[in-house]
Amino acid sequence: MLSSISDVLSLELLNLENSGLTGPIPSAIGNLTLLRNIGLMDNNLTGTIPPEIGNLVNLEIISLSINRIGGPIPVRIFNISTLRSIEMTGNYLSGHLPSSIGLQLPNLERLIVAGNELSGPFPVSLSNASELLTLELSSNFFFGPIPDAFGDNSRNLRYLNLGNNNFTSNSLSSELNFLTSLTNSKNLRLVFLSLNPLKGTLPISVGNFSSSLENFVADSCQIKGSIPEGIGNLSNLVHLSLQDNDLKGTIPTTIGRLRKLQSLSFSGNNLEGSTPSDLCDVESLAFLYLGENKLVGSIPSCLGNVSSLRELSMGANNLTSTIPSTLWRVKDIQLLQLSSNSLSRDGSLPLDISNLKVVRHLDISGNQLSGEIPSSIGDLNDLAYLSLSNNRLQGPISRSFGDMVSLEFLDLSRNNLSGEIPEDMEKLAYLKYFNVSFNGLQGEIPGGGPFKKFSARSFLGNEALCGSPQMQVQPCKTRGRHQSKKATANVFKYILPALGAVVMATAFTVLYVMRGRRNEKQKQGNFSDLATWRRVSFQELERATDGFDEVNLLGTGSFGSVYKGLFSDGTNVAVKVFHSQLEGAFKSFDVECEVLRSIRHRNLVKIITSCCNIDFKALVLEFMPNWSLEKWLYSHNFFLDLLQRLNIMIDVASALEYLHHGNATLVVHCDLKPSNILLDENMVAHVSDFGIAKLLGEGHSITQTMTLATVGYMAPEYGSEGIVSVKGDVYSYGILLMETFTRRKPTDEMFTGTTNLKLWVKDSLPGAVTQIADANLKDHGKYPAANKDCLSSILELALQCSAEQPEERIDIEDALTTLKKIKAKFLKDSRGIETSYV
Repeated sequence: MLSSISDVLSLELLNLENSGLTGPIPSAIGNLTLLRNIGLMDNNLTGTIPPEIGNLVNLEIISLSINRIGGPIPVRIFNISTLRSIEMTGNYLSGHLPSSIGLQLPNLERLIVAGNELSGPFPVSLSNASELLTLELSSNFFFGPIPDAFGDNSRNLRYLNLGNNNFTSNSLSSELNFLTSLTNSKNLRLVFLSLNPLKGTLPISVGNFSSSLENFVADSCQIKGSIPEGIGNLSNLVHLSLQDNDLKGTIPTTIGRLRKLQSLSFSGNNLEGSTPSDLCDVESLAFLYLGENKLVGSIPSCLGNVSSLRELSMGANNLTSTIPSTLWRVKDIQLLQLSSNSLSRDGSLPLDISNLKVVRHLDISGNQLSGEIPSSIGDLNDLAYLSLSNNRLQGPISRSFGDMVSLEFLDLSRNNLSGEIPEDMEKLAYLKYFNVSFNGLQGEIPGGGPFKKFSARSFLGNEALCGSPQMQVQPCKTRGRHQSKKATANVFKYILPALGAVVMATAFTVLYVMRGRRNEKQKQGNFSDLATWRRVSFQELERATDGFDEVNLLGTGSFGSVYKGLFSDGTNVAVKVFHSQLEGAFKSFDVECEVLRSIRHRNLVKIITSCCNIDFKALVLEFMPNWSLEKWLYSHNFFLDLLQRLNIMIDVASALEYLHHGNATLVVHCDLKPSNILLDENMVAHVSDFGIAKLLGEGHSITQTMTLATVGYMAPEYGSEGIVSVKGDVYSYGILLMETFTRRKPTDEMFTGTTNLKLWVKDSLPGAVTQIADANLKDHGKYPAANKDCLSSILELALQCSAEQPEERIDIEDALTTLKKIKAKFLKDSRGIETSYV
């Protein structure tokens, strides 16, 4: 499209924003000498900016933001004296800005080049750009001092964003003098300086900023000294943030004059003294962050009268006294963070905590709360995060906790709580973290709902708790609460049946046992093909695993647990025990046996034998001493270099190629993920866990109603329609490729809304591949250019594998061939001449 437009020589306005354009900008665009406005933002343009744009002597506006354009900005563009606006944010541009830019572009009003890879010093001549309204250089690699006189002639400046660079202050002064020069900008509305090592103090002159200033943000700038009193003069300030610096002294009481202030953050400093009650005069205050300082005294009770308050964070200070009762009446507060203080020596949580109807995050851990947790806490239906740990709370855990339907995180550890863990809490479907360790709890640990996935660490230090051996607690001496309730009900239900009914029940029991034996014989017959197997008994497996001791537990999956075992002949094995109480577990055992008995490949886990009776089923598998790919990716004391990861993924692709095309019966794995990729002593990968695999006729797919695959890895057609095919495995393999080289799970919390792992990778190719790669790979190896090229090729392949539509995905055979070629090129390049990144 751009190529054809470049023939329209009379064109003055070119606006193709968000039009899905791809490829490079044609150099022929330089022939359109009448062009005044180029608008190509929000496309997928690649390549570099053609220097021929410098021919457009009438050009006033050029907008190339949010594309994939790399390379330097052609110097000739900065010779177009008519230019008023340059917008190129969100690309991969590199190189320097000309030091004379402010002299060459006398009409420049907007220079927006944030989110690139530009470097070099601050262009001093920008001090002469008297027409400049907006300057955004954030998220680049600029360095050096910001000129003290930068703002002397920038009287029209409105927006200044220099964040996330390596700018410093002038070494000749301890003050940030460039801020003083900015007081000449009478229309200034935003100053953003965060994530620069400025290492200076705030000058008193900040109180002379224009009354139009609405946002002043300088987080993580290594700013020293105190907060000037004059900051209270900025009457229109809406957002003020100086968090994570080295500020000392007290919070100025003049802050109370900032009546329009909505957000204030001084957290992460060394501020002392008390919290000024003047803050209560800021009638629009919604977000107040004062945590991680050295504040003392009490929390001003008048904060409870600030009805606009939405988030209050004062944790990690030296606050004392009780929590003001007025805070429990701020009905619209969503976050209350008061942890790690010395609050409520003689106080407890009040009944009217239930007033916080919309609170999402409540953390009062590490204080001196006492008394019981009120049952009214169960009324907090929107609460997702609750931590009351490290206090002196007593009494039982109220059953009303089961009504907190949004709860995801709950920490009640290190208190003096007693009684049982309420069975009602099994209803908390979203609960991901649970900790009641080091209390005085007793009784049986619940086993339903979210409790299925909690480990022994959640229950440590409660000597009277009982439950399964996996929880490292004593076994329950009497029947569990579920069984006893059922037994009691049955006694009353069946105590008066007629004798004839008893006889009938007995007859049915006999028939059931006979049928069970017959089925067992049939199942044994099904495994008769496995003539090479030496069947083992339950007793042998029990001895080999030391009674299925927790010490030998290697991991727990959807249908069972895997233990390390040692047979009497010295053979190390992995024993996969299927949990009889879990629905579908024994079916999973049958499926896995059926698949593994008919396949043999060096990259598939080998089955050695099995143990099968009515109540117990287990597989004995080849032991993998180097754990799983997941362990190597996410444990800090493990490391895989680029070549090792490449070899592992070639192994996995080889296994899939065999399952899909090299076996008499086509097998679809259905659950490919890092925890199912096991590594032997030579770091050779073996695909494992065929519990939900499907055996298909060649070229066919099937539809199943029950989706068991892991969220994030399953193909769209599997999750929505239950369609199982080899293309679903290819999709999972593509996601696995991305995760292996970026160290980001598809379910990572950074992926919210419409953003996901695939889009994140796609938007980063090819120029920013090193920014999304696992940090352990970025600086590893002698030949970074070879690494970059290799990573880019791998992630491009991953996107081809994980296309939305099954027919658009490549075959695993082609993926394997491509991966081997990528490896060969990488080995060749890494033995060549050392180069650096573009």
